[in-house]
Amino acid sequence: MFFDSLVAYILLIAFLGFSGFFTWFYGSDIFLSKQASLQSFFQTAYWTLFFFIPALTMRSVAEENKTGTIELLLTKPVTTWQILLGKYFACFTLIAIALACTLPYYITVYNLGKIDSGVVLCGYLGLLLMSKAYISIGIFASSITNKQVVAFLIALFTGIFFHFIFGIVGGNLTGAPGEFINYLSMQNHFDAISRGLIDSRDIIYFTSIIFLGLIMAEISLTKRNISE
Repeated sequence: MFFDSLVAYILLIAFLGFSGFFTWFYGSDIFLSKQASLQSFFQTAYWTLFFFIPALTMRSVAEENKTGTIELLLTKPVTTWQILLGKYFACFTLIAIALACTLPYYITVYNLGKIDSGVVLCGYLGLLLMSKAYISIGIFASSITNKQVVAFLIALFTGIFFHFIFGIVGGNLTGAPGEFINYLSMQNHFDAISRGLIDSRDIIYFTSIIFLGLIMAEISLTKRNISE
């Protein structure tokens, strides 16, 4: 889906360029922290993927809606779920490849000092779970429009709430409302996992967003099929 065009290669190069620059050369980079840790990379990738994933998913269904090929797909002997999951795993595979290309970062830091490999593994797990959640949101955004730019903006705007607004609002509220809104913050769950703390509540959180995004996308496509 992606590797027959320049999209995959542009996103891979851009991701590696941004993550590499801010991990090794700028800000709170590895050399400045003087610690054998990849936390600076995980935080950089956390924000980089936040912007890249909407760009990756914006054409997944919107382009099909625009060209009319979605109606052709829906007449084929495949289910709506098979179409969505195919697009979902295509996007996730590209993200997984991008993260796999950063493994030399770990090897380099491992040779520079004693690094906690378990924390590194959890950091990558956190990035993968976060990516899965935003991919599902992006696919839903792409399923409700035939304009790629609109899909990008919807996915990005929705992600802004999960990425930091819920955390800011929840941190300023007390009691049950504050705890609930704070629970919706992606940053809190990602930080916990990237520090090596795997809690069932974090797994449930990411899994819920993944399924909710895909279910809403399935409903959108089903309505389109019925209306057609």
